[in-house]
Formats: sequence, C-alpha cells, structure tokens
Amino acid sequence: MSEDKHQIPIRIVVKKKGHGGHHGGAWKVAYADFVTAMMALFIVLWIVGQNNAVKQAISAYFKDPTVFTGGSGIHAALSSSPPAPVLFPKQEEKQPLSKALQTLQTQTDLTNREMEKLKIESAKIEKAISSVTSFEKFKDKIKISVTEDGMKIELIENKEGLFFDVGSAKVKPETVKLLKIIGGEIGKLSNKVIIEGHTDAMPYVTPGYSNWELSADRANSARILLIENGLKRDQVREIRGYADMFLKHPDKPNDFSNRRVNIIVAIPKQPSTDKTQQQTK
Repeated sequence: MSEDKHQIPIRIVVKKKGHGGHHGGAWKVAYADFVTAMMALFIVLWIVGQNNAVKQAISAYFKDPTVFTGGSGIHAALSSSPPAPVLFPKQEEKQPLSKALQTLQTQTDLTNREMEKLKIESAKIEKAISSVTSFEKFKDKIKISVTEDGMKIELIENKEGLFFDVGSAKVKPETVKLLKIIGGEIGKLSNKVIIEGHTDAMPYVTPGYSNWELSADRANSARILLIENGLKRDQVREIRGYADMFLKHPDKPNDFSNRRVNIIVAIPKQPSTDKTQQQTK
C-alpha cells in the first residue's frame, strides 16, 4: 500500500461558545426601591429636626404647591429659620416620680422612722418589766416585737391562767401592775393602739356566752386598765375579739398558749390618693 493510502485525514472541529443567558433585571428594581426608601427616610429625619414654621410650610406645600411663589412660603421659611437643635436628656437628670411612687416612698420613709422609734420604746418596756421582781413568772410569756405594722406586745396565757382568771375577763393583780407600766410608756406616744383578744378552740361551757364574748371582754378589760394608767383615751383605735379564729398554734387548737391578749402600737399610714380625691368630691 502506498503512503497516501494509509494516511488518516485529520478533522478540525471548531466549537463556538455562545454567550450565556441574560441576567434578570429584578435586582435593579429592588435596588431602586431601597434607594428611594433611604431618601424618604433622610427627608423625614431632616423635617423632624426643623422648627414649626418649616414643618407648617412643608405641610402646606404638599396640600397646594401653587401657593408658593418667589421667595415666600417654604423657601422663605427654609432660608430664614435655622434647623431646630435636637435635645437629648442628660444622663444624670432624674425624671420626677409619679404621685403613686412619691406616696409609696413617703410611706416607706415614715415606716422606717416609726420602726426605729418603736424599737427604742420596746427596749424601754422590756427593761421596765425585767426590773420588777414579781414579774419573773411572766418570763417567756410576754413577747414584744416590731414589724412594719407596729409594735406588738403579746400576753400569752398558761394553763392555770397567768394574766386573767381561767374562763373569765377578770384581771390578775400582777397583770394590773404590768398594764400600768405598759400604759405609762405607750401613753407618751402619739401612735394609735389596737387591743386584740384571742382564745383557744375549746368551747365555752356557760350557755349564752362563748369564746367571742370572752376574747372581746378580755381586750376591753385591758383597754380600761391601760387608759387608767397613762394611755390617752383617743389613742385607742380598735378593740377586737377574735375568739379562736387566729390561733397562735393552728396545729394545736386546744393548747392554752392560744389564749392571749395583744396590744398593738400601730404605725400610721399615709392616706391614699384615691381616698383623698373621693373625699374632696
């Protein structure tokens, strides 16, 4: 075979690359909306910083643009009026409290002062009681505490009747001396006084007379003796007879320690704004 016969023809293939598809134009619309929104935002911020004359002129222009000619109207307002400064409150400036918060703060301050005063007074009463030898039997039966409501003096009975005769509102002789000391001390104060009587849950045996009458009668007997020995008559705000409704030991309703008389020297309260307004109407 000849050399030409075995020669393989060479094919040259030329591939023409076509251009890719055209990108969509949606991004242009989104970008244009963004630019428009930013421009509107800056215009609004600029208008907010202007004085009232400029704001009124701009408002009038959008209502009727034909009224603005020459150097009058909005052009005059913009040229003659400097932009109003934007004022920010200083960090250290304190905003005034509302009336409710002011009333609450006043009551808190009053309560704190009264509690300190009553703590001093309770120490005086404890010292006066401990100085009397015959009061040794009252040890651990007279509890004095000071809370946000005031000073509470608890006279807690024993089984035989320590402060009152058993089942009676008759006061023991030593209790008279005790109430004389208490009345003389709290009578020096201006605070109102509340006297409470409590019993245990055992029913009273006498027909027509119950723990309600007994608790109220004991509280009233204490009131009479306190007034006779220093407590001012107008200091007494309430006499309360609770029977066995508020037991000192709810888990032991028949226990004798539930029988007690409480003398409460109350902390004064600020009159509420609502009540004051109702009274003035």
